[in-house]
Amino acid sequence: MTEPSVETTSSRGQVALVTGSSRGIGRAIAIELARHGTIVAAHGRDTDALEDVQQHIKRQGGQCFTFVAELTDSRQVNHLVRQIEDEVGPIEILVANAGGPPTRPEPVEEVSEEDFRATVEVNLMSTFFTIKAVLPGMKKRGRGNIVTISSGAARRPHAQSPIAYAASKAAIELLTKDVALQAGPHGVRANCVSPETILTNANLARIPSGLQESMAADHPVPRLGVPEDIAKAVRFLTSEESAWITGVVLDVAGGAVITQ
Repeated sequence: MTEPSVETTSSRGQVALVTGSSRGIGRAIAIELARHGTIVAAHGRDTDALEDVQQHIKRQGGQCFTFVAELTDSRQVNHLVRQIEDEVGPIEILVANAGGPPTRPEPVEEVSEEDFRATVEVNLMSTFFTIKAVLPGMKKRGRGNIVTISSGAARRPHAQSPIAYAASKAAIELLTKDVALQAGPHGVRANCVSPETILTNANLARIPSGLQESMAADHPVPRLGVPEDIAKAVRFLTSEESAWITGVVLDVAGGAVITQ
């Protein structure tokens, strides 16, 4: 099958840092942005997976460069941003996607301090460090576009959602709105995409097919999401088609949070 060729949009030629883009949602975002002419700086910790993303994008006719860094370490984040801007070009788009739920659901009083801190570090602090590192350059140039990734868990308290994960994602939403207010006068927009359950390879392996069907039935649009659903939403928010949109949390959730 012939892979789709690169399409041109207003983001063509801009450099986008997509964190956590070696697999899953981040991988789909990197591929979608590159397909529309954006130069992608793909970040991750799995070099083999990053190489696979890079080769996929190159086969489509796009441009992709790969970088490794630990985002919970501010020094490594600062080095990452300097390295990208020295080797590729000014970062005009940041997709702060890296994160995850490293803890299991359990009562608040049973959550260990170590697990809570680790979850906040991998989600909130990594997002904060990355935004903090790219924002001065964006403000100085008078343009920039930031998209963060939250979760439906941030506004849907549920026993099946680890509280540390939900709390860290809720904080990301507020952080994004604050950045939008502060940076808007400098030509920088900031928005947040909030997915529901997405059928990444990891979730396909983790969630039995019967449970997938029952979960899908709980959505007004009766299916679970796929990584491409999130990628297309991110591409919209980084394009000129959304030029007067900032500070929003966009639910890509099949209607699951309508009543929240």
